[in-house]
Amino acid sequence: MAAQKPAPSAPDTTRRSERSRRAIYAAALELVAEAGYPKTTIEGIAARAGVGKQTIYRWWSSKAEVLLEAFLDLSEQAARDAGAAEQEPYAIPDTGDIAADIKAVLRATVDQLTDPRFEAPSRALAAEGVVNEQVGREFTAKLLQPSLQLYVDRLRAAQDAGQVRPGIDPRIALEFFVSPLAQRWLQYTGPITYEYTDTLVDYALYGLAPR
Repeated sequence: MAAQKPAPSAPDTTRRSERSRRAIYAAALELVAEAGYPKTTIEGIAARAGVGKQTIYRWWSSKAEVLLEAFLDLSEQAARDAGAAEQEPYAIPDTGDIAADIKAVLRATVDQLTDPRFEAPSRALAAEGVVNEQVGREFTAKLLQPSLQLYVDRLRAAQDAGQVRPGIDPRIALEFFVSPLAQRWLQYTGPITYEYTDTLVDYALYGLAPR
């Protein structure tokens, strides 16, 4: 009796779906960087990723949702990479010097804001979030708020160490560092440099009055 051929194994749909999802992420980020957000389309993303439009619409309802998820994935990967070197990917370092620690984190933020991989999608999402309430809420909840909470936690630790006045509200205080940088970046009102963010920290922590 002839030996029967083994039945072909079923395709691994999980692996195939993950491969398609990664290709879509990469395509969305590339197209936004190359052509800008207004000219990026679902059709273009599908063509670049080598998938059908129906595959994208099965997972997302708009190009904004695709880009948001792709950008969040990119940011998480960057955090994981940083964690591999620093062992603390989701916390601002606490060396005992609050000024030095915040300066270090803001310098890393400058690097990210001026990195072409991050700049185009983050600008696109910031602009889209103004006119698209759902995108704005998700961008804030999934990316901005977790990042801001890191500053709150570090400032509270500085309060416990006596480096910041007990009555200071950390959530308001962090805006002295973050808001001017965000405004300058969004409105192109000046260069985004280490010197600029270091100065923000000095002004915020030590004030403008004569010492």
